[in-house]
Amino acid sequence: AVAQQLQVHIVPHTHDDVGWLKTVDQYYYGANNSIQNAGVQYILDTVIRELSKDDEKTFIYVEMAFFTRWWNEQDDKTQQLVKTLVNNKQLEFVNAGWCMNDEASTDYNSIIDQMSLGLRFVSDTFGPQARPRVAWHIDPFGHSAEQAALFAKMGYDGFFFARIDYADKNLRGSTRNLELVWRGSQNLGSAVDMFTGVLYYGYGPPPGFCFDVGCDDQPIMDDTTLFDYNVKLRVEQFLSAVWYQWIHYQTTDVMLTFGSDFQFEDAHQNFKNIDKLIKYVNEDGRVHAFYSTPSRYIDAVHAANKTWTLKTDDFFPYADYPNSYWTGYFTSRPALKGYTRVCNNILQACKQLEAISNGYPNVSSISLQMSMGIDQHHDAVSGTSKQHVAYDYAKRLHIGQVECEELMGYALSDLAAKDGSPPLDLQFCEYLNISVCSASQNDSFNIIAYSPYCQLYSRDMAFPVNSTSLVVYNGNGDIVPSQVVPIDNSTSQVVTDALYLLHIYNPKSAADAMQPLGFQTYFVRPSNGEAGSSSPSKIYVHKNGDPDFSISNEVFTLTFDGVTGRLKSIANQRIGYEASVDQQFMWWNASDGNNVNDSQASGAYIFRPNGTAPFPINPGNIAQVTVVSGDVVQEVRQVFSPWVTQTIRLFSYNVPVFEYTIGPIPKGDGLGKEVISRFSTNLTTGGVWYTDANGREMQKRVRNYRPTWTLNVTEPVAGNYYPVNSRIYIQDVTTQNQFTVITDRSHGGSSLNDGQVELMVHRCLLYDDSKGVGEPLCEPGDTGKGLVVRGTHVVILDDLMSSINYRSLVSRALTLGPMFALQPSTGDISDYITYYNTNYTGLTTQLPFQLNIATLQFLSSNTLLLRLEHVYQIDDPAPFNNPVTVTLDNMFTGFSVVSVTELVLGANENIDNVQRLQWNVEEDVERKGRGPSRKPINGSTFVVTLNPMDIRTFEIEVAKQSYLQEVLNLKV
Repeated sequence: AVAQQLQVHIVPHTHDDVGWLKTVDQYYYGANNSIQNAGVQYILDTVIRELSKDDEKTFIYVEMAFFTRWWNEQDDKTQQLVKTLVNNKQLEFVNAGWCMNDEASTDYNSIIDQMSLGLRFVSDTFGPQARPRVAWHIDPFGHSAEQAALFAKMGYDGFFFARIDYADKNLRGSTRNLELVWRGSQNLGSAVDMFTGVLYYGYGPPPGFCFDVGCDDQPIMDDTTLFDYNVKLRVEQFLSAVWYQWIHYQTTDVMLTFGSDFQFEDAHQNFKNIDKLIKYVNEDGRVHAFYSTPSRYIDAVHAANKTWTLKTDDFFPYADYPNSYWTGYFTSRPALKGYTRVCNNILQACKQLEAISNGYPNVSSISLQMSMGIDQHHDAVSGTSKQHVAYDYAKRLHIGQVECEELMGYALSDLAAKDGSPPLDLQFCEYLNISVCSASQNDSFNIIAYSPYCQLYSRDMAFPVNSTSLVVYNGNGDIVPSQVVPIDNSTSQVVTDALYLLHIYNPKSAADAMQPLGFQTYFVRPSNGEAGSSSPSKIYVHKNGDPDFSISNEVFTLTFDGVTGRLKSIANQRIGYEASVDQQFMWWNASDGNNVNDSQASGAYIFRPNGTAPFPINPGNIAQVTVVSGDVVQEVRQVFSPWVTQTIRLFSYNVPVFEYTIGPIPKGDGLGKEVISRFSTNLTTGGVWYTDANGREMQKRVRNYRPTWTLNVTEPVAGNYYPVNSRIYIQDVTTQNQFTVITDRSHGGSSLNDGQVELMVHRCLLYDDSKGVGEPLCEPGDTGKGLVVRGTHVVILDDLMSSINYRSLVSRALTLGPMFALQPSTGDISDYITYYNTNYTGLTTQLPFQLNIATLQFLSSNTLLLRLEHVYQIDDPAPFNNPVTVTLDNMFTGFSVVSVTELVLGANENIDNVQRLQWNVEEDVERKGRGPSRKPINGSTFVVTLNPMDIRTFEIEVAKQSYLQEVLNLKV
């Protein structure tokens, strides 16, 4: 029984994928309708027209990638009309990022960037009254705790989505807990509590009430003189849908969405029927129905003053029924996932250099910002679009990359050139991962290595060359250690015509370290026999059956089995600990959908292996091994098959790097294959492992377990897969040592047995999984024979204290690696040093190791956007978890800070102007008080304190230092 009248909030909307079955352009214009009938421009045209006729009508819109395009096409009269509708709260922006981003495969930096891009458009165009208050992720396939925390820091009051595990939804529905408070960060505590709602009918209308073009549901036929009059029937059907939803929720407010994928292309047809429905339902009087928005609904629910259950874990993995786990897309399209991470690296460096240089008139980072914004969409980086759409995503990224490389070339040339020196002609090598770089292959070139890192940074540099007789100098003219290594067969068979790789690495020399937000210059020249010239490499071809062999540096020893050629153990000399570690490549046989008990196939979304034991790459998984040794790097090159190879590298004072090359995956046997890299250790792990959430906080995982309901184990493999954005680790419960794998892109990963870590690295599937994309996922690659993927895993075995340090430093190093600008040159090095600066730093001193500059971005002349983050967690031991205080006024070398305004994370509003709704929760005592409060900016020197896992966002007004301004006078 209902004690008071139900208030039914009707929310008209459209869900417009920024690419999926069609490209973003095709969706906007309504092209290629043989695939899907959808045209976003027509949706916005007709919705605005209908809203203008009736000030009671409402509509919400999400994707700013589409809306900005439409907005820019409108005349002044239409733009003014839209502003009026926004001011009247008829048109409400919800979420309002550039896209509705994926939550499993995305890095937090890219999430923040794409959200900020859309949110700032809304605030700049419509003012603070249009600030979105509701996060709206109705289509992503599982939900991340970090996403919820980021939304809270952006100032949202609520978060709604549609997809959660079927068992979770059933339990929550039966206990009326489909709305809850979600605490996405245990570090930030109740400050990021987020009211969260699960939409009962998905994100479509109630069953039987789709009034859009192409729907088969009956319209409201209200002419009593006609035989098909159906008002009474339709009112009763609607009330049944309302009541059935209401019994699963706590309050007397009920929110119903009307609309779905690309609906409202004929807004008149939709609104006409909804108008009638509202009219006749209200005449009936048993409930009160009206046009509404999610923010109005949230305010009504908040006014009910209920106490809500508290959730502290995440909503992964998602299954829509027992044998259908959406864990395949954690890995789908691994090359696009890797390229997305590379482009984020380029974008952050590009934005930094644009900010340091105060912008350029002819080039900017905006193209790559928008392309990256599109690429975070939940059918883009997720790998769940059609193949031609995936090509379109990559093409857009490359266009933005090229413009950013041009900008970085100008900036680095300006910073390097002393007064009157001509600009440098710098080139960026986009294919170093396959050893292609025309600028380095003439064996005489200069390198400007720019580091977007905010601490001193040393790492290996490798460039393809054609000579073994080379010498490398630093910016002071001193020789730097280097080694020439023959190109491996897996690389030479792909594309490269280079013969060797030149490795440059000197971790012990601070003088050769890359400067924070700065560059270091190196010179490569043919050797004349100078002492310290590039050392040669020794090559040893191992015969299977020979004794075990090892490679080692000052910290790690890796021992390989003499019979199998596989890794056998890792020893850490510093802590005196050795663990058995057997690393193998294997493949899961993908279900084809013809199973007797269930027809679900593996596909772009779904991972469903046809069994619980993976297959070896070859009988015995034996690797043919070549060992390369030298003064700078040691390599173990493993060949498991023509389509599976790996090079394991070990540099001085560094952690082991595993570079795998997989593909083309054979499919002539008619079997879909899902390829994994599995590490089997003797660590005692008790069924527990940890994965990161979007590159930020770690999440505890327990095999065959869910924290909020009793799991029915129907898929023992896929049901234990979780997204791994940057790292996964296991801990030995007896020795307190840790085994960590750090990734260069997002994967699906698990620990299916104690002591194991596995990561899925590639997929080729022969059947569609019937989740909407409509084609099997088996990428053709550039030859049409299949995609070849090359990626990197960094493997660490250490005690917990050192592992905490490694996991942050190494994952950030993979995310924020240096940019290499090359100049073919045979010129005299001393002349270069005379006329050009050979090093530069953008910071007066490196930041404390706990901090990172997440964003340094040019907004307008002398106005920059700055985000600082604390990269450690509150449960990490001191000094990692110590609060850190810095001053902004003297942080940068090129400019002084004149004024500082702190913003919410989305950079669209002053943080002091945002007061989020507070919610009553059933909170356990242990979690009370977690998360220290934000300290305001202090004093004229702009003192800022960051606590563990905090991100703080500032708009800063700067004044250029005079000497740098003189350097930058020669802008293009």
